[in-house]
Amino acid sequence: MAMAAQPASPTSPHVAHKIPAGDGPYARAKHFQLVEKDLDASIAWFWKAISTGDKVDSALKDMAVVMKQRGYLTEAIDAIRSLRHLCPKQSQESLDNILLDLYKASGRTKEEIELLKQKLRKIYLGEAFHGKTTKRARSHGRKIHVSVKQETSRVLGNLAWAYMQQRNFMAAEVVYRKAQMIDPDANKACNLALCLIEQTRFADAELVLADVLAGRNQARDQQDGKIVRKVEELLARIMAQTWPGGGANNGRRRDDSGSERDDDDWVENQMLALLDVAVPYRKKSSSRRLPVFEEISPVVYKEQMAC
Repeated sequence: MAMAAQPASPTSPHVAHKIPAGDGPYARAKHFQLVEKDLDASIAWFWKAISTGDKVDSALKDMAVVMKQRGYLTEAIDAIRSLRHLCPKQSQESLDNILLDLYKASGRTKEEIELLKQKLRKIYLGEAFHGKTTKRARSHGRKIHVSVKQETSRVLGNLAWAYMQQRNFMAAEVVYRKAQMIDPDANKACNLALCLIEQTRFADAELVLADVLAGRNQARDQQDGKIVRKVEELLARIMAQTWPGGGANNGRRRDDSGSERDDDDWVENQMLALLDVAVPYRKKSSSRRLPVFEEISPVVYKEQMAC
């Protein structure tokens, strides 16, 4: 029976535009997903759509999302890994994003970290955004334009949080600091402060939080009130872990000789080590910018020179 002949659900006016016309497997899958709310049936029809070549990339992405809703995390991961070769190149980034979400939900942090590193390497090689300097995305229902620089910082923030889940706080600190160098924001600054607190480097954490309160970092998505509450919670945690008269670690990194190390050098060297990248030979006069995570990809430089 054609979809049009089926009785309409009370919610159908809100979802009708999301259901493709016709009676093919993909259209049936979307009907079961959005109208009938029968997720297991929708999964079966998404499988059929993939096997018959009916909107394969959309069917695979939708099926993985529904599988996550049903708690079939491992099955969804395996499906994307085994079937993504059937999808066009322009669908691979969105498949990666779904896969990252599945890794996070299933606690597969090691695989999440490796995939995030792959995304960062693609940015560096100019392969992100299909060679463009910006991409369109959605944030809280609004359409926005994201630059390569913003995307780099966002992915670095996700990578740092993944290291936090592994309780690898030194690695998380390195990545958060690099993210803040590229495109600072208040939320990542608070996460950096949390990372420093976990290392009992309370003085450094207080400095980071002071910058947030002073407005030296952008607060994304109009969440200034949430950021202030987060800062207050972190400061309270610092107070609870210190005692009158001091004695807490002052948070300054020192090398073996006891002298303080330059922060930019430390971040760069540690970042290179995290990515298993050979440290290049550099003359003293050369730039210290991290080559693996340029703020703007080589494609951007090429387009700027053409202007």
